[in-house]
Amino acid sequence: MLTPNSLYPGARVALLCASSAVPSERLAPAVEAVKALGLEPVVYPSCLFENRHGYFAADDGQRAKDLSDAFSDPAIRGILCIRGGYGAGRLLPLLNWKDMARHPKLFCGYSDVTALHIALNQCCRLLTYQTPMPSTEYYQPVDEFTMTYLRRALFGALTGPLPMGDGVRTLAGGRASGVLCGGNLSLVCDSLGTPWELDTRGKVLFLEDIGEKTYRVDGMLTQLRNAGKLDDCAAILLGGWTDCVPEDEEKTLSLDEIFRELILPAGKPVLADLPAGHVLPTMSLPLGATVTVDADAKRLEVTA
Repeated sequence: MLTPNSLYPGARVALLCASSAVPSERLAPAVEAVKALGLEPVVYPSCLFENRHGYFAADDGQRAKDLSDAFSDPAIRGILCIRGGYGAGRLLPLLNWKDMARHPKLFCGYSDVTALHIALNQCCRLLTYQTPMPSTEYYQPVDEFTMTYLRRALFGALTGPLPMGDGVRTLAGGRASGVLCGGNLSLVCDSLGTPWELDTRGKVLFLEDIGEKTYRVDGMLTQLRNAGKLDDCAAILLGGWTDCVPEDEEKTLSLDEIFRELILPAGKPVLADLPAGHVLPTMSLPLGATVTVDADAKRLEVTA
């Protein structure tokens, strides 16, 4: 796995949007927030509201070009996806993964950006970072836990034990090590049956989501189970499930019941309620790094 060089004060970073458009009023605060981290943001065309294409930040060609240009430009030291939304999956056939692998650099984002994390991890063998995004979270002040993790991801200190707070729960005990993979559940499911299908063999699988009815979470986890992804992995980390509520309060299973019925039969160590995903405070996570999960001790450590 290629580990990108960390950023440093004054490093030039690309701000781009691979998915939905940035609200026009958030661009300037997002740029200032990146500057406040000590970085020099370079705004790419996909961030500009006038380039929007329907529900996308720009058409597929422009969004793919921005990503390719950011990787190939030697003056750009890192890439910060400014927001998620919908549409990154449309870029996958348009990108030259071999060329991008020749220019490894720090890549950050989450949510819809999961599609790109999976492809960069597997096609480019590039370690990437699930982090909050400038126009989604930290364009305005957020908590110090979130910002500490973000700085660690950007500046090279996201190693060793990862403090998770007191809310993490053990759903199944045990200890396992493997490469950390995954992200947003719906995007992981979207990868199935494509050339960019998530490979979970021997890996630690992280999952989270937002705005899905509980029966939809059930359906997507059933798809992963039926595809062998839960049997293949070494351990499972469950993050936030923001606004994942029942369609019918009287006819539903709870998320815990769904997890116990679909995930626990695989016999893997499982930690739930990691502060990661569409939640605040939130952790940043190094996708592609080797981690060790001790579910009994509620411990997660980056080991390589």
